[in-house]
Amino acid sequence: QVQLVESGGGLVQPGGSLRLSCVVSVNIFSIYPMGWYHQAPGKQRELVAIIRSPGLTNYAVSVKGRFTISRDNAKNTMYLQMNSLKPEDTGVYYCLAVVGGYNNWGQGTQVTVSS
Repeated sequence: QVQLVESGGGLVQPGGSLRLSCVVSVNIFSIYPMGWYHQAPGKQRELVAIIRSPGLTNYAVSVKGRFTISRDNAKNTMYLQMNSLKPEDTGVYYCLAVVGGYNNWGQGTQVTVSS
């Protein structure tokens, strides 16, 4: 069973930055796609950023230019660098890894953007 563990969330002021990490329990070298999703309070989970294949990434319009998704295969870890954070970025962030056609999710990490 593939396990994903997110970390790096917390409380940050508007305009601040956070870096989320997602550690995967298996070798991620050939795992695609992998991505980050955001669930705001009372709303559905939505795609933030995704690595669909080597060198091919997509971002939600709301985060383009502010967030950067990356991965370190040697560490079996995916990252989400979040800059210029806004209050509407508040919520739980989940990482996703599609393995063998199955969606594997982490437990989520809370991000709160507030002054």
